[in-house]
Amino acid sequence: MSSHTRSRTVLISGASIAGPALAYWLDRHGFDVTLVEKAPRLRGGGYPVDIRGTAMDVVDHMGLVPRLRKAHVDTRRLSFVDDAGATIAAVAPAELTAGVTEDDLEIPRGELADGLYELIRDRVEILFSDSIASLTEHPGHVDVLLRSGARRSVDLVVGADGLHSHTRGLVLGPEEQYHHYLGYCFAGFTLPARADLSREAVVWNAPGRAAVLYATAPGAPVHGFLAFSRDEPPFAAFRDPAAQRDLVADTFAGDPWEVRGLLAAMREADDLFFDVVSQIRLPAWHRGRVALVGDAAHAPSFLSGQGSSLALVGAYVLAGELATRPDHTAAFTAYEAALRGFVRSNQDYATTGGAALLPRTAEELARRNEALTNPVPARPAGADRALTTTVELPDYPGAR
Repeated sequence: MSSHTRSRTVLISGASIAGPALAYWLDRHGFDVTLVEKAPRLRGGGYPVDIRGTAMDVVDHMGLVPRLRKAHVDTRRLSFVDDAGATIAAVAPAELTAGVTEDDLEIPRGELADGLYELIRDRVEILFSDSIASLTEHPGHVDVLLRSGARRSVDLVVGADGLHSHTRGLVLGPEEQYHHYLGYCFAGFTLPARADLSREAVVWNAPGRAAVLYATAPGAPVHGFLAFSRDEPPFAAFRDPAAQRDLVADTFAGDPWEVRGLLAAMREADDLFFDVVSQIRLPAWHRGRVALVGDAAHAPSFLSGQGSSLALVGAYVLAGELATRPDHTAAFTAYEAALRGFVRSNQDYATTGGAALLPRTAEELARRNEALTNPVPARPAGADRALTTTVELPDYPGAR
């Protein structure tokens, strides 16, 4: 712990992955941390996420690897089916995913969130059902007004509140100017377990549409996904669940396979997660005494498979730079310099990843199916390993 960190206070907005990870490292370096989350409780469940490459070193330093290994999903097959449900082709997921090796982890998002929360719940102040209403920066501190009416004066503020970050909007302006839309929307939700599915995903496609059933383990609930291409992001639906359900239902109306059942389940789901496949590309990840981390700073989209990994690495580096540099501007600049190339390479890779899972046209779909049914030598595990390991973790004092 650096001697200059003990009295420094940081308020973090967002308690998904990046926020709790940052809170852990800042607390470990001696900062006084407050974590604010608009949801009434920790959000569990959710579809599986990947932890790869350098991010594995981060969770290892946190002591989480044994727990996360027990939760490893180990998806073994990805099947593509036609309108009647007949299999067109089945592949190992690693053949379509960059840099995956047997050392990496695929775990339910809620398991990672729970593990991070366990590390910090008795060490940092956590305020649920609250969020930042306004920020007023002064030469030596930031005044924060919360929506509950509470006020805080802190040294620094960090936005870890996701793709549609409110914190980012307060300091850098409307999302639209930084939102790099990749042309797809998706809805995810949970369905009852099925005896015929285990450790696999089944994908049905029509031009510009995909329906997916994803089963992580025998007897576990199944994750349903409905994804589709769209020329413009539906910004008006981001905070309107009824509009989201209507948009998805209209897009898939009359489709075959198991789509009707998926639409019915979506209508009843209490855990619907709707969003766009997009990236955030910012000229800078900080302004003044406010910084951003995770998707708020540089969302790569789920096509990269690297969102959680980038969040974990970013939290480690941001906390370490703040701990070793008494000047926050120098720390923020060093944090960004260390990670911008790593982030950009993963974002660039994701822009090429839509055609395999979600072909837009009949011609693209036919080419995809032909490629699947004419096997080529399997790509070695970890063939694109550089995408997940191009950053070496700095050895910050007290972090190992």
